[in-house]
Amino acid sequence: MFRLIKAVMTLAVIGFVGLAAYAYVGLQPPVAQESRVPVTLNVD
Repeated sequence: MFRLIKAVMTLAVIGFVGLAAYAYVGLQPPVAQESRVPVTLNVD
């Protein structure tokens, strides 16, 4: 019974750490980069 509780607690801690890391990565702002692409308009 103790092994089962230990396994559940270990998975809970790993899950919490994973969730915290996912939230931290989600808070990072995206890298902004200006791009200029020429566009040809076919207006007849």
